[in-house]
Amino acid sequence: MRRTEHHTRPHNNYQAQQQFYSSQQYQPPPDSHSVILVTAGYDHTIRFWEALSGICSRTIQHPDSQVNRLCISPDKRYLAAAGNQHIRLYDINSPNPNPVTYFFTYLQIAYSITSFDGHTGNVTAVGFHCEGKWMASGSEDGTLKIWDTRTSQVQRNYDHKGPVNDVAIHPNQGELISCDQKGIIKIWDLSENSCTYELAPEDDVPLRSVTVAIDGSMLVAANNKGNCYVWKMSNTRDFTDLQPIHQFSAHKKYITRCLLSPDVKNLATCSADTTVKIWSTADNEFKLDKELKGHTRWVWDCAFSADSAYLVTASSDHVARLWELQQGETIRQYNGHHKAAVCVALNDLSIGVAIAETQDTLLIQVLYKVPTFVDHLSIAV
Repeated sequence: MRRTEHHTRPHNNYQAQQQFYSSQQYQPPPDSHSVILVTAGYDHTIRFWEALSGICSRTIQHPDSQVNRLCISPDKRYLAAAGNQHIRLYDINSPNPNPVTYFFTYLQIAYSITSFDGHTGNVTAVGFHCEGKWMASGSEDGTLKIWDTRTSQVQRNYDHKGPVNDVAIHPNQGELISCDQKGIIKIWDLSENSCTYELAPEDDVPLRSVTVAIDGSMLVAANNKGNCYVWKMSNTRDFTDLQPIHQFSAHKKYITRCLLSPDVKNLATCSADTTVKIWSTADNEFKLDKELKGHTRWVWDCAFSADSAYLVTASSDHVARLWELQQGETIRQYNGHHKAAVCVALNDLSIGVAIAETQDTLLIQVLYKVPTFVDHLSIAV
């Protein structure tokens, strides 16, 4: 295992659950109790689902490429869909099937924006800043990009020197963690605008996925050999440090996605072996808790419910499944894709609003509450 460290100043801003706006910036959130469940894949469609009934409530055509990854903005307003060389942004609450169009003026010339273009290869990862101000993306073209969501302009561009397979935004919102086809993990400091840490768990073994605990305490990476690597993350005086705490063989074939649950009690791994496995993080031992069987082809992606009790998976068998994790059983199946379903996004957080007045500004604090998924399912239908 080899690593390179580049020391920079730390980030300790764990405010991902709170947002403040001036009265001029604030817009009321959408239906605060809604469950947003979306899948997409190689049939060039994006499908919205009623989580409990399994009915497809809306289909958006994505004609110019397959969809590789999906991400829902924290306020549930927008859906980012990453495809071949571009990212499209859709208004979740609008019946308009076209991407969001922004209008802005620069040098007295008006521009309209319908997509985020700039990558020259498949976009393999996309994620939102906690307040939705920017997006991070990674691509097979070997770059990471930071996008201004208001203008679609690239604010930062990083050369990974290898095809990027996944990117995670650190909860401190000041760092990105990425992995690539060469088997390298990198940490990028956005304030210093540089790579501060580089690590290769296994030489020349592609890393498929990285996931960061919501409290910033842990990083997990998974590779093409079916192996998982676990590090403790800590902020020292100068930089984020990674301390290896565990490694284990999770699958005998490719791992396509790894994901830590919101309560950080479990790790889900999706694989080419058609299964999803749930690993307990207790005592950092990562013992197998459940093996979810039901898909008949590769399982590409997964998403936990906010209460960590449920998991949605997407597979090459054209199907998405909702699993109840205590019993390890499928409780709903989402049928409708005509080709591989390779990505899924879920947001079932409740959004509440607290308002406080100052002398000249109205401060709106948006608070995210974690209900049980069952409560939300009953509201959704």
